[in-house]
Amino acid sequence: MRIGIPREIKPWEARVALVPHAVAALIQDGNEVLIEAGAGLGSGFADEEYAVFGARIVPDAPTLYRSAQLIVKVKEPVAPEFDLLRSDHILFSYLHLAANRTLTEVLQRTGLTAVAFETVVQDGMLPLLAPMSDIAGRLAVQIGAQLLHVREGGRGILLGGVAGADRGHVVVIGAGEAGGNAVRVAAALGARVTVFERLRARQAAMMAVGPNVTALPAYEETIAAAVREADLLIGAVLVTGARAPRLVTRPMVRTMRRGAVIVDIAIDQGGCIETIRPTDYGAPTYVEEGVIHFGVTNMPGAVPRTASQALSAVLLPYVQVLAAHGVDDPRLAGGLNVREGAIRHEAVAAALGSF
Repeated sequence: MRIGIPREIKPWEARVALVPHAVAALIQDGNEVLIEAGAGLGSGFADEEYAVFGARIVPDAPTLYRSAQLIVKVKEPVAPEFDLLRSDHILFSYLHLAANRTLTEVLQRTGLTAVAFETVVQDGMLPLLAPMSDIAGRLAVQIGAQLLHVREGGRGILLGGVAGADRGHVVVIGAGEAGGNAVRVAAALGARVTVFERLRARQAAMMAVGPNVTALPAYEETIAAAVREADLLIGAVLVTGARAPRLVTRPMVRTMRRGAVIVDIAIDQGGCIETIRPTDYGAPTYVEEGVIHFGVTNMPGAVPRTASQALSAVLLPYVQVLAAHGVDDPRLAGGLNVREGAIRHEAVAAALGSF
């Protein structure tokens, strides 16, 4: 199969879907791999590193899309890429269609087959979402800690505190891959951490992180009380393929102290905090209800080298399956989102009101 890896053009996105050694494995399988010139540069991979393994470097996106059958990219196509898509393409990338009606309609009109990283399920897990959730959870605490500095407009809180001063309070909504990693990083910094999670097994896992972590069921009243006292609020709720449920309301945000910080990792799926809206690293924050909001939709793009290596490691086997066996292979279960103009994932369709 002819596999194309384009250069990402979403603002402030420097990741690449596959690193050179992964491309080498695909070529050894008998596939032809096309790389758009400069696709790996943002992650520290030069064109020559791909070419030495036999990849063909093409000069621009139109050439790549015209030649490739399978398009493997990190983030969803954006407007300048829409006209490059064809009905015979297989698109394999993060899509997050439940929160993106415009893109969904483009993919339907084009008639291509779209397989989403974030809805591929294996043994009840989301293997292609996990590494980016891991990174986003860790970044959420790093970024939140920085935004709490006075020069960023924050409350002037050191999350871990010091002798004679209070620890900062970090509240995390959801204890999956992203939320769980946020809890671990915040706890390691010494913050007081409260995490809300509906599954008791995850609550127990979070309590085991350390004595400064409290895990509670996600009741509206207890969330509201914790949000009111939060210095850093992290949203990390995921329902596979669907829009994130809004568990933190505007009235709850209004009770937060001036200069507190919100980081919503669930923003790709619409966000789980009512006051959040999408931003990018060019202008990552805004203030609403006196609270600093961070809503960047491609958080791992801040660390593209790490993110590209982690993504490529889990992605390669699935690209090999797609190239050899097609989209209906059971190892890609749940990944099919759009085919021949129809939405094929129940949660995506329900979120968009078309199932």
